[in-house]
Amino acid sequence: MRNIRLMCCCSLLFALATLALSPPAPAQFAEAITIAPPALPVYEQPICPGPGYLWVPGYWAWAPDGYYWVPGTWVLAPVGLLWTPGYWAWDDGVFVWNAGYWAPQVGFYGGLFYGFGYVGAGYAGGYWSNGTFFYNRSVNNVTKVTNITNVYDKTVVNNVSVNNVSYNGGPDGTTARPTAAEQAAVGVRHVAPTAAQIEHEHAASNNHALLASVNHGKPAIAATPKPGVFSGQGVLEAEAAAPYHPPAPDQEAAKGAAPPTAKPNIHPNEMAKPAQPPGSQPPERREPANPPNKPASPPPTRPEQPPKEQGKEKQNEKEKEQPPRPPHN
Repeated sequence: MRNIRLMCCCSLLFALATLALSPPAPAQFAEAITIAPPALPVYEQPICPGPGYLWVPGYWAWAPDGYYWVPGTWVLAPVGLLWTPGYWAWDDGVFVWNAGYWAPQVGFYGGLFYGFGYVGAGYAGGYWSNGTFFYNRSVNNVTKVTNITNVYDKTVVNNVSVNNVSYNGGPDGTTARPTAAEQAAVGVRHVAPTAAQIEHEHAASNNHALLASVNHGKPAIAATPKPGVFSGQGVLEAEAAAPYHPPAPDQEAAKGAAPPTAKPNIHPNEMAKPAQPPGSQPPERREPANPPNKPASPPPTRPEQPPKEQGKEKQNEKEKEQPPRPPHN
C-alpha cells in the first residue's frame, strides 16, 4: 500500500514538472483590424541607461480611437533572454497583431526593419555570455556610457529593403517567411513582456499626441530612455514622418461609420453660386425683347391712305388752323 502511494505521488510530481517545463502556446491574435497600420517613423536611439538594458523598438498599437505609437525604449531585460518584437500581419482580409515576447533566441517578427539591430531577421545588437550582455556599438548608442565596458564592434549587413513598412503580407507589406531557425524558436519557452513594458504601452495609449490621426505618422515622443519616461532628457522626437494614409471611406464604412458623399468636380468660381432650394422648378425660359444678336425693330408705321383721302385730310387740318371769320351784318 505504501509503495502504491509513493508511485502515485511520484507520478503526480512528474506531471507537474512536465507542465512547468512545457512552453506556453504562442500568443494568440488579440486584434483584427481592416485598416493598415501607418509606416514606421524615422527616429534616433537614446543613450543606453546602463548594463542589462536591451532595446525594444517602437511600434503602432491599436485602440478604439485608432493607431497610436508606442515609443521605442530601453528595457531591463530578464537575464539570458532576448526580445522578439511584435508585428502586424495580413491574414484573410484583416490585420492581426502578433505580440512580442522574451526568449533565449529571437523568433520571427515579420521581416520588418525596426533598426538598431533588428534588421528583419534575428538580432545583431548583442548577445548574452555568463549573465552579462555584450553590446554591438555599431547599432547601439552606448559609445558615451562609461559604466558599460562589455562592448564590441561588428558591421551589420542589411539584406532587406528598408521602406519603413510596418506589417507583413497583404498589399505593400513585407514578403518574409519564417526561417527554419525562427520556426524552431516557436517551440521554446516564451516570457511575456515585463510589467514596465505593459505600463509603458498603457501610458502611450492615454497620450492623445501619440495617436496617428494627431501626429500624422511623426510622433513627438518617438523614443525614450526608459519605459514610461515621456518627458525630460533623452526623450527623442521622430526625425521624419513616414507616409501616413488616413482610413479610406470604405474602411470607415467597415468600422460602422457612414462613408462621406462624393462631391462633383466643380470649378472654384461655381462654388459661389447659391444652391437651388429643394423641390423648386427652374424659371421659364423667355426670349428677351431685344436679343443680343438681333437689331431692334422700327416702330410700326400707319398704312398708306389713298391720294384723295390724303388731300381731304390735309384740307381739314388747314381749316382748323385758320381763325373763325366774323359773321356778316
